[in-house]
Amino acid sequence: MAAGGGGRGKPKSAKSLSRSTKAGLQFPVGRIARFLKKGKYAERVGAGAPVYLAAVMEYLAAEVLELAGNAARDNKKNRIIPRHIQLAVRNDEELSKLLGNVVIANGGVLPNIHATLLPKKASKGKDEMGGASQEY
Repeated sequence: MAAGGGGRGKPKSAKSLSRSTKAGLQFPVGRIARFLKKGKYAERVGAGAPVYLAAVMEYLAAEVLELAGNAARDNKKNRIIPRHIQLAVRNDEELSKLLGNVVIANGGVLPNIHATLLPKKASKGKDEMGGASQEY
């Protein structure tokens, strides 16, 4: 008989792998599966659903963290704070749409000065006060 080959069940030397490791993810597939089952979102939960959801959540987290890290580096900081997450999310069109109704605590607002509040540019020449000689 071949060792670890044609018998029933798992071979003795096989190391157990988590579903996250099998899927190549960092987010916990097993925990997400448990939450999906306990949440009673549906009567039954397929095997691929928690893997897919974990992958989507991991992608979104990586995207936000990358943009927030860039915002922190722009502000010459080594640590990401809620302000950096706010700047990252609101400056990205798709993330801003996804998190449009979300309030980030201690995030502040985007720096923005309305165009009408900015000072007028001083124009050169004599047409500054002359209203009759307008050119189109």
